Amino acid sequence: MQNSPKKPATIEDVARLAGVSIATVSRAISKPEKVADSTRKKVNAAIARTGYTANAMAQNLRRQRSHMVLVLAESISDPNFPGVLTGLEKVANARGYGVLIGNTEGDVAVEEKYLRFLSTGMADGLILLTGHLPVAGWPDNSKSLIPPTVAAATPIEHANISYVCTDDQSAARVATEYLMSLGHRRIVYVAGPKGSILSERRLKGYCDALAQASEPISIWKVDGDGTSLGGRAAVERLFIRDTLPTAFFCFNDNTAIGVIGALQDRGIDVPRDMSVLGFDDIPFANNITPSLTTIRQPRSQIGEYAMTALLDRLAQPATPVQTSELHGDLIVRNSCAGVKT
Repeated sequence: MQNSPKKPATIEDVARLAGVSIATVSRAISKPEKVADSTRKKVNAAIARTGYTANAMAQNLRRQRSHMVLVLAESISDPNFPGVLTGLEKVANARGYGVLIGNTEGDVAVEEKYLRFLSTGMADGLILLTGHLPVAGWPDNSKSLIPPTVAAATPIEHANISYVCTDDQSAARVATEYLMSLGHRRIVYVAGPKGSILSERRLKGYCDALAQASEPISIWKVDGDGTSLGGRAAVERLFIRDTLPTAFFCFNDNTAIGVIGALQDRGIDVPRDMSVLGFDDIPFANNITPSLTTIRQPRSQIGEYAMTALLDRLAQPATPVQTSELHGDLIVRNSCAGVKT
């Protein structure tokens, strides 16, 4: 027996889910300025959940402003996400905008759902934390339906998209130079996920530092995946070699935490025997033993700059595309020490 096709959502479904009347839903769509902000947010959230498309009503909404911004993240469990969101909401609230959060988990079907939502005009702008355009790009016939967009935390190379992120290359160079200043010459870079633009940017910074050394230092890269398990696996692969590193520069803190755990399991003292340096400065970085030396990303500032760039472009569509790369700070704790002699 075949399943019956799913019925399209109706305005009654939206009203029921939002806990308001049909008239209120209609007004929130057609005349959002006449609806309380809290009510408009409930209606917009209900529309996103049901996939309701209001056809003529949506066309009317596109001629106005919803005063909502959709933030698409690959994972809201990413420890960097709360800090960026804090900055995004700070600026949005100050300028009379609300924020809707879309968690894609890298699922193409979920991205397509949010593309349909954007086509209704329920959000004036889009903040991307995913590092890529939804569904690997926008069809030509859909571009007119996509609102102004800014990438945050991970840059997207697109002619019409501004981005705000940490200057990964410079920060990675500083991190590597710090390890070199401690006397380390066998420094391995534990990379992030395959294809990650952030991992490639940090690898370039690592290579830049080695190239500037007063003596030849070999580039040493081992694959990782941005997780603590990936960090552990990287250590296991390294220990089948005859030559071991004296220091690890890791794509992120999660990787570094895995590296430290794997080294300690082998009876290796960090930092007396080997040094480990991370990237991000997630909250847990200061709560492990030893506490992690790392690069601190200006997460809240990234969010503030990204939302400002987006709302400025909404106010002045002729505003040019901007790229902002912010300074990352070296945070020295207890996971790095001079090379063991």
